[in-house]
Amino acid sequence: MTETAPASENIHDVVIIGSGPAGYTAAIYTARASLNPVVFTGSVTAGGELMNTTDVENFPGFPEGILGPELMGHLEAQARRFGADIQYEDVVEADLQVQPKKLTLGNGDVHYARSVILATGSAYRELGLDGEKRFSGHGVSWCATCDGFFFRDQNVAVVGGGDSAMEEALFLTKFADKVTVIHRRDELRASQIMADRALQHPKIEFLWNTGVEDLTGEDKLQTAHLRNLKTGEASTLDITGLFVAIGQDPRTELVKGQLDLHDDGTIAVQGRTSKTSLAGVFAAGDVIDGTYRQAITAAGSGCVAAQDVEHYLADLNDAH
Repeated sequence: MTETAPASENIHDVVIIGSGPAGYTAAIYTARASLNPVVFTGSVTAGGELMNTTDVENFPGFPEGILGPELMGHLEAQARRFGADIQYEDVVEADLQVQPKKLTLGNGDVHYARSVILATGSAYRELGLDGEKRFSGHGVSWCATCDGFFFRDQNVAVVGGGDSAMEEALFLTKFADKVTVIHRRDELRASQIMADRALQHPKIEFLWNTGVEDLTGEDKLQTAHLRNLKTGEASTLDITGLFVAIGQDPRTELVKGQLDLHDDGTIAVQGRTSKTSLAGVFAAGDVIDGTYRQAITAAGSGCVAAQDVEHYLADLNDAH
């Protein structure tokens, strides 16, 4: 049975999937360009990872800092001001290889778009502990660059053994009195240069063959409960901060098998553009960035995607 083509009035010029700094910035720019963007934020992921962050002090324009949820509220309000249609819905299926693109929502509705911006972000890998969620923003963090400043003169720990974990630990030495690296193995997975820097730093200590079993405290994190994975011996570590650095996974479930991806799972784009391997499909933010992963770089990436879409649609109209 052949599917009926959508009526032209049911086709959006641009649909943005995701609502972190990249998604909302793309919405602001495309709305100001009179492209009437529709933004599907996700039903539980609206606002992205910054919704789980307390004080954000490194986003330009807020000299006193701003709460993560408040910042995302400002970006959403700005997008709405210019006419973006923001819907708290999940896109559960995307056929990007057809034109127009076909997007199916969790509620069963189907939308069509001449262009799509993927701003689905990435998800930090978690330890899976109850205390991890409880102390998120109150001692547990996944971003030293974002939150390290708040742990000045304190004892903190980093979980992980790769380059990201060593980068987190070294960054934290600028603020913390002591940084303990907790690693499940007896040697680091990090590159030699990063491993050497961390191993030689006087503020960094290592707990080898060790896993975190529980996190406890009153209103804030106070104690990490550990176990040696070789001997079975239990121990505790008094800390006020735990930075989980065991990796991130770009949210690319919708596009696997349709778009080219890098080895780290991020969506491949052409040079400094947001153009993916499919015409009319663009990507921005952490879903294309395995290196910087900051709110400001994601916002800039969203601006790039919006302008790429504007040029793409103009060329499409000219062709017609």
